[in-house]
Amino acid sequence: MVARPFQGATFKVLGIALLALLMLIPLAQVNDLIGEREGRARVATQSIAERWGAQQLIGAPVLVVPVRRQVLRAKDDAKPSQKEWVTIEEREYLLADRVSIGGKLAPELRRYGIYDAAVYTAELTLEGRFSAADITALTAAGAEPQWQRAELRLPIADVRGIRRISALHFGDRELVFGPDADGVAMVGAVTAPVQIDPAALGETIPFSLTLTLAGTERFAALPLARETDLHVTSPWPDPGFDGAFLPATRRVGATGFEAEWQVLDLNRRFAQHWRESESPGALAASGFGITLAQPAGAYQQNVRAGKYGVLFIALTFVAFFLFEVLRRLRVHPVQYLLVGLALCTFYVVLLALSEQIGFGLAYALAAAAVVAMVGGYAAVVLATRRAGIVLGALLTLIYAVLYGLVISEDYALLMGSLALLVAIAALMYLTRRVDWYTLTTAPAK
Repeated sequence: MVARPFQGATFKVLGIALLALLMLIPLAQVNDLIGEREGRARVATQSIAERWGAQQLIGAPVLVVPVRRQVLRAKDDAKPSQKEWVTIEEREYLLADRVSIGGKLAPELRRYGIYDAAVYTAELTLEGRFSAADITALTAAGAEPQWQRAELRLPIADVRGIRRISALHFGDRELVFGPDADGVAMVGAVTAPVQIDPAALGETIPFSLTLTLAGTERFAALPLARETDLHVTSPWPDPGFDGAFLPATRRVGATGFEAEWQVLDLNRRFAQHWRESESPGALAASGFGITLAQPAGAYQQNVRAGKYGVLFIALTFVAFFLFEVLRRLRVHPVQYLLVGLALCTFYVVLLALSEQIGFGLAYALAAAAVVAMVGGYAAVVLATRRAGIVLGALLTLIYAVLYGLVISEDYALLMGSLALLVAIAALMYLTRRVDWYTLTTAPAK
């Protein structure tokens, strides 16, 4: 019996490959849906942060002193050669000599609709000192500091998160903070006015304060001293250490974490003192701290699962095709298409359930539903219950491997490459005696 040109194994393989590629369309729609839901989760987190307190960034108090000096400028733009002395005034920023920040973060989950965001309340203690030599150096080169108008600015990224703040103990004085419209180099701040008498300064001026600060997801510090020490503890079990510097020591366990940083002025990219006209730019880039986040959120895990979608569908199609080849059965392309759509539905169900009950349980339920549906359909299409059971077991194995790839961060590539190698080896073994030149998919007699 001569095979018809469109019934050969080659044409069937090409058709199955085309159907697998067509499944990229619904998979792309699922990925877009994941992105949309993830965007809604970010909006929910922002809504919580607006009411509770955003990501926080705090630094040591910065001494800000208006300084007057004489400069030589052109008398007339039309005659630049004619110059005159004029008096200008600009603020100068001086950093502390040393600061130690100790913090205890009390985290909790706040819900907005179906979305959760990690928030915290930080009990902070700041202690440090200014160098008198640094302060008196502001009078160099004919400068006239306006000591009676000096200020101490405490950088805080989102002042809405301040729950309590003590007076600032500066030397033998207590200073009260008030709002500040200018901040410190693009970082928000609160300000305490201070009058300084350079003649009455000792070698150092100690300072200290305590405050309670609320924030969302991230807490970080700025290295605004020659030596900055940060010590943070929290019962949150999954901290993400990020920013410009990693902790010198850390301990992470099921009961929480403890971390400590030491940063010197030699480690950063801005000076100990600068003028307003010589701003170091956004200091936020030098921040370092902790993000209260889980290793892989539900949306990130859904994205990972979707990346293996085409491979998963292709392996299922190959299993169907093997039953055709080895048992001399015929499966219509429409039936392949229905199976592919069922497999794509898995990702939609997984996304919807993971928002409600968590990723692990959602994965198990969605996989069980698809395995039962495809296995039962295969038993009818392939005209044997055994074929449905075998295909259902194969799908279960593939889903188990896929779950391992999704939840594994360090070994996902290794596991995926080994699984693919095993699948190809099994395919080669099962088809080692098939004569592809003479093969036609005719129904068994």
